[in-house]
Amino acid sequence: MSKAAATTIAEGITVKGAMKPGYETILTPEAISFVADLERKFGARRRELLGLRAERQKKFDAGELPDFLAETKNIREGDWKVAPIPKDLLDRRTEITGPVDNRKMVINALNSGAQSYMTDFEDAAAPTWDNMIGGQINMKAYWDKSIGFTDESNGKRYDVIENPATLIVRPRGWHLEEAHVEIDGQPMSAGIFDFGLYFFHNAKKQIESGSGPYFYLPKMESHKEARLWNDIFVDAQKTLGLKNGTIKATVLIETLPAAFEMHEILYELKDHIVGLNCGRWDYIFSYIKRLGKNPNFILPDRSQVVMGEAFLNAYSLLLVKTCHERGAFAMGGMAAQIPVKGDDAANEAAFNKVRADKEREAKNGHDGTWVAHPDLVKVAMEVFGKLEGPNQLARQRQDVNVGQKELLEPHKGERTEAGMRECCRVGVQYIEAWLGGRGAVPLYNLMEDAATAEISRTQIWQWIYHGAALSDGRKVTPELFDEVLADEMKTLRETLGEERWTSGHFEQAISLFSEMTKAQECEEFLTLPAYRLILENEA
Repeated sequence: MSKAAATTIAEGITVKGAMKPGYETILTPEAISFVADLERKFGARRRELLGLRAERQKKFDAGELPDFLAETKNIREGDWKVAPIPKDLLDRRTEITGPVDNRKMVINALNSGAQSYMTDFEDAAAPTWDNMIGGQINMKAYWDKSIGFTDESNGKRYDVIENPATLIVRPRGWHLEEAHVEIDGQPMSAGIFDFGLYFFHNAKKQIESGSGPYFYLPKMESHKEARLWNDIFVDAQKTLGLKNGTIKATVLIETLPAAFEMHEILYELKDHIVGLNCGRWDYIFSYIKRLGKNPNFILPDRSQVVMGEAFLNAYSLLLVKTCHERGAFAMGGMAAQIPVKGDDAANEAAFNKVRADKEREAKNGHDGTWVAHPDLVKVAMEVFGKLEGPNQLARQRQDVNVGQKELLEPHKGERTEAGMRECCRVGVQYIEAWLGGRGAVPLYNLMEDAATAEISRTQIWQWIYHGAALSDGRKVTPELFDEVLADEMKTLRETLGEERWTSGHFEQAISLFSEMTKAQECEEFLTLPAYRLILENEA
């Protein structure tokens, strides 16, 4: 990050990222002042809440288990509902996701036939300065009705069709900072930055168009973190002169502690929330991380940690029950499969996996589901299109009885060398792509985001920490991991070729993956040290 690029916008507000052509349309003095004001009011609370996460983790490491909170029992047992859901969010049977920075992918997702589209500043987008500001430019262009463009490589024109998917934006999580913008000498919250710029530039145009400012909120761990978002929403709406409750949010339940506070999260955001989503891949990562030092919760290979069983099945059912009790949506999780070109049998097998997953979700009572590729929209709608209406909000799951035991039940299965090898291959390749600016990465016929790399490194970390045994009896040690990683990287280098290897970020990715996997403590997020590498590479 070049120090020469630093621009002082106002007293205490410094933009350290380059001001490239077009960036001035987003980083206006008014918009920057708006996000700086939010940061000054709420930034300290965010840092405080991250400190509470660390304190809670010490208790988990000492053997305490997550549980429902005694002090909020009255909220769980109270009679209340969330505010009514806007008309254009009542049908979300298929929801497509993708990065915000790639204009062609944004337009294709809007045109995919899905009812809604989550465009992502978070795990599906690497947080380079250009990606983050480029994403804001794309969003502003969409609401200005000027997002269409011609691909210079082939002359093909891309325009948004009539009646596109309803747009929902995911800002970055509470743990991330935007290092290119400093407020009073410290980097500002990335989530406040993403939310604030998008809301400031587009909210009024969204309302005029008959929609509204809709958001997905990631990686929260407690109702207190939800309260912070709610307070930010209230303040932002007041500043722009908008009615309270105009903002609508869906919260991803993708951390283990949050699963015990679903009622409370809905309650804190009740004027603004429309639903919860099963963010299953990050949820697996959180389960490993939060229970990582407890020998009773060692997981098998990632491929055996499936939604229909153990803690994942329990959390899906509890989410449906909780949401419908409160008048909120219960969104299903991601189908990461993408079309397999040139292999009809493999392609059909992938689509069949998606169908089976979506049938389970619809049967459980979910109102809609996620897909990662436009070709999967039709497959998901084959299932969710059979619902009696646009959602299943009226369906109550009083038959579901999920407690602490069920939410913590580990999956059974084998730990294998093949599983370790897959973690090494996928983890390193994802990090390498992320360091190169790509956050949504197709690997082995799946569209992967940061959660994949997080599972890959924490899974092996947990096995090493406990000296877990593989199915062939060998103990997982740092030495065995080094051997497997080196062998997989040798094969990968041969497969990709010398030019691709040397022009990429593989050495950085291997080093980071290895260090974090062998560390004594399980690092909170690999994206934190990886972001520092992005900043070094930008400089």
